Amino acid sequence: MHIDRIMLWWIRCIGVNFGRNGDNLPSPQNVVSLYKKCGIKLLRLFEPNPDILEALKGSNLQVSLGVKNGDVQSLASSKEAANQWVNTNVTPYKGDVNFKWIVLGNEIIPGAEGIYATQAMKNIKDAINSIGLTKTIVTASFYMPGITTSYPPSAGAFTKDVVNVMKDVTAYLLQTGAPLMVNVYPYYAYTSNPKDIKLEYATFQTTNTVVVDGGLSYSNLFDAMVDSVYAALGKINAGNVSLVIGETGWPTAGNEPYSSKENAKTYNKNLIQYVQSGKGTPKKPNQTIDVFIFAMFNENQKTTGIEQNWGLFYPNMSHVYPLLNC
Repeated sequence: MHIDRIMLWWIRCIGVNFGRNGDNLPSPQNVVSLYKKCGIKLLRLFEPNPDILEALKGSNLQVSLGVKNGDVQSLASSKEAANQWVNTNVTPYKGDVNFKWIVLGNEIIPGAEGIYATQAMKNIKDAINSIGLTKTIVTASFYMPGITTSYPPSAGAFTKDVVNVMKDVTAYLLQTGAPLMVNVYPYYAYTSNPKDIKLEYATFQTTNTVVVDGGLSYSNLFDAMVDSVYAALGKINAGNVSLVIGETGWPTAGNEPYSSKENAKTYNKNLIQYVQSGKGTPKKPNQTIDVFIFAMFNENQKTTGIEQNWGLFYPNMSHVYPLLNC
């Protein structure tokens, strides 16, 4: 095996987002085959797509199926709407597709639709329970602007505009035992302050302690950002809510010198090894966490610049940089 490439067959906790904002992407069947060839066990869709769901039948991939942000309010306001959404997007595939998660929105908190997340989760959970998918996890998507600060990690707290929403969301997650989905991008934290944050700290390349916070020591930015969310959860009596990382990654172009193939390879390679170690964060040691890398392909219909350059693969399914053994 090439020393720069990583086999994922035995890594249970790493997935990849399948974004669809491109007009030259491979067919759904070829995409599913590529996931399987590369040993990627988890696939995240941001919204339902019948062709992709058909291609996922019999694949044994664990699927995270998203609800579009614009649909969340209607699903919250009507059980019938939630039942119809499930009957359209889940029921036809339930015997052949492994729906591990249903996620209300993407980065819906903070955001105008966030106030509808809890009731929408309840209605969707009732709907999927009614078709027998009682083990499917229903959650919502949060991202870091909803945290006042992530430095030091123990100072993490929810912003005033989301704290009440998060109290409702987490109260429901505590009832069901579901994790909160959080998008965590050390890339953005690093590029916002490269004078004080070192690239090595942002890309898991340091082994020595960089940040000391009380009795906890941090050698990478990812841990610090995740623990700032755990700290915020603790401050609203939701410290027992676990997390799943819905997005993380590093762009290969569009903001040089910070974006590069070398930096992206280093970050994602070290991220995979970090997750596989199962060591958890300083605040939550030995607590394994599912992580989705963003994204499977470069997407040419996104905003010009870094947004088009997060993919592990080009649309022709060749590697953007060597990472996976496939």
